[in-house]
Amino acid sequence: MRDFRKYVVWEQSHKLTLQIYKETKNFPREELYGLVSQIRRAVTSIPTNIAEGAAKSSEKDFARFLGISFGSASELEYLMLLSNDLGFIEAQKYESIHQEIVSIKKQLYHLINKLNA
Repeated sequence: MRDFRKYVVWEQSHKLTLQIYKETKNFPREELYGLVSQIRRAVTSIPTNIAEGAAKSSEKDFARFLGISFGSASELEYLMLLSNDLGFIEAQKYESIHQEIVSIKKQLYHLINKLNA
C-alpha cells in the first residue's frame, strides 16, 4: 500500500485546493451553486483521486485514478480561465493558479507514464 502523502503531486494539489477555496470565497454570491461549486468539485477531485488510487493494489489501477485526477486538473484549468475572463479573479492570481495547475498536470502525466511503462 502506498502513502499518498509522500507524493509531491498530492501535496501540491492539496495546497492548490486550499488556495482555490480561499479565492472562490470572493466570487459573486450568485455563483455559489454554479461556478464556485464546479471549481471546488474539480479541485478537490485532484488530490482525492491521487489518495484513492494510491490505496489500490495494482499500478494499473493507480494509473487509472491518476488519469481521473489529470482530467479534473484540465477541467479546473478551463474553469479558472473562465473565472478570469469573467473578472472574478485577479489576473496575477489567475496566472499563479494556472502555473500550479500546469505543474500538477505535468507531474501526473509523468507518473502515469512511469506506472504504465
